Amino acid sequence: MEGMALKEKLETLPTQPGVYLFKDGDGAVVYVGKARVLRDRVRQYFQAARPADPWRDALIAEIADVDMVLTDSEMEALALENNFIKRHQPRFNVLLRDDKNHPYLKLTLAEEYPRLYVVRRVAEDENAYGGPYIPASLGRRTASLIHKIFGVRSCKEVLNGRRPRPCLQYQIGRCIAPCVAEICSLDRYRQACEDAGLFLEGRTEEVLRRLRAAMEDAAAGDRFEEAASLRDQIRTLERLEAPQKVTTTDIEERDVFAAHVEWGRAALQAFSVREGKIVGREGYLLDHVAEPEGLLASAIQQFYAQGRYVPREILVPAAPPDQTLLEQWLGQRRGTQVRIRVPQRGEKVRLLEMVARNARLAYDLEWRHPRKQSQEILRALRDLLDLEVEPRRIECFDISNIQGSDVVASMVSFEEGLPKKSEYRKFRVRGLGPEPDDFAAMREVVGRRYRRLLEEGKELPDLILIDGGPGQLSAATEALAELGIGHQPVASIAKKEEAIFLPGRAEPIVLPRSSPVLQLVQRVRDEAHRFAVGFHRKARTQRTIRSELDDIPGVGPAKRRKLLSRFGSLRGVRGASRADLATAVGAAMAARIREHLDRR
Repeated sequence: MEGMALKEKLETLPTQPGVYLFKDGDGAVVYVGKARVLRDRVRQYFQAARPADPWRDALIAEIADVDMVLTDSEMEALALENNFIKRHQPRFNVLLRDDKNHPYLKLTLAEEYPRLYVVRRVAEDENAYGGPYIPASLGRRTASLIHKIFGVRSCKEVLNGRRPRPCLQYQIGRCIAPCVAEICSLDRYRQACEDAGLFLEGRTEEVLRRLRAAMEDAAAGDRFEEAASLRDQIRTLERLEAPQKVTTTDIEERDVFAAHVEWGRAALQAFSVREGKIVGREGYLLDHVAEPEGLLASAIQQFYAQGRYVPREILVPAAPPDQTLLEQWLGQRRGTQVRIRVPQRGEKVRLLEMVARNARLAYDLEWRHPRKQSQEILRALRDLLDLEVEPRRIECFDISNIQGSDVVASMVSFEEGLPKKSEYRKFRVRGLGPEPDDFAAMREVVGRRYRRLLEEGKELPDLILIDGGPGQLSAATEALAELGIGHQPVASIAKKEEAIFLPGRAEPIVLPRSSPVLQLVQRVRDEAHRFAVGFHRKARTQRTIRSELDDIPGVGPAKRRKLLSRFGSLRGVRGASRADLATAVGAAMAARIREHLDRR
């Protein structure tokens, strides 16, 4: 129908099912819809007697052309509509956007040796996803739990089972070492990953049933060490309590959807119930909602088109248009029948009301209160450094010394773009020789910091920042690789040119001085430098005090503390008279100290 005017196209619309695409004057697609009868559906938009609606009026004002794709059935049109929406991202369609970009856990089941890590977006692929996790720390704790229970790897190494020996992750019980086939076969590792995937979906009972059967089989086959390991996994899972406020009395699985819509904007909430427990919540923000009555139907379709598990039942506050068609589409994805229901009484109504309250709260937080600028800066930093997650927690290291003497290091921690001083750390560096070696000092300090975190099972930061150039960065990456966490995001910033260096990248990233991203990185770096210089000054002063007072015969740690406490500093001790010194340490010792100081 190319080349025809819009008015002519409206007169010649077909009566078959299909998809229609509204375009603006520049040819950009602004809205995509489906219809059982294209002629009737498209003409509805241009009826003079239709009720006034600001957002629909805005859509009509944009339409300069319409394209159509005919299909054999309405079901085909439904699938094609979703594909076009994903391809064109029309601004008047419902486009699911996570309300706060909360983290998910991604288990790469599509890989031969799956791994688990944190992501901010869910893709339509063959991998398993869990989340979103609120707060973000819950996602990191869940990842740590999965590493400990199931032994799923987190490294980025290309595995073939022929590694000579496992890394530190295996030694501290966070990986079952599929890299060494003699320790863990590929079949055993794949089964552990399948169990982890069920756990992410909230289907813990299925995991427990399989583990119990495997434990009994191992015990019957006299594989007692394997049976004991399975027993420990079962006990850990049985002790877990889902962090939730609501449970239902049945054992059904369902997802619950509700939305709050005002002035063409909406906040959508989706809660997942598995085995009678709420195990997940996802929130989305929607702008330019031109057709509120079709909001939930479009959102549900996009939600499950991303590869999520489809439950048996879906609860909504009102029956969506084309409910039967949507149920058929969901049933095809699940493989069995799916029902969309509007609850009328009992616990399901109360559950739906709670989801609706959360949708209203999400709307208020997003559309009635501006986002903090730091969140946008962190997103920009993530994109700049090509990170998998936003660097909400950054740890930065700096080395301080004067020609190799009193070598110290500092580590500062920033969360959500703000300093978290309770997590600051100081390091003394010894045994490096007389010549200054910042590279060796950096390697030692970074290794000490993250070896301890791994041994204590604590969370790693989203980004490690190094004060220095490629040399310091290389020393830090070597220390991380030795610990088996070479995949850990790390970058460095050099003081003179203020350039950002990344491992494996020859050219640095140079940003304009006005860039908010550069200013954040500089603020973190400068805080680490300030903290390191302060610690170095204190260490140098303490060494000077110890060396001068300790040279006096009879002055030990106790007398030195007494003198410094009485006179406030080494300068105060030097200026004190013999009579004043005697009040602190006695006449004989005062004479000895005064004589020593006068002689110097």
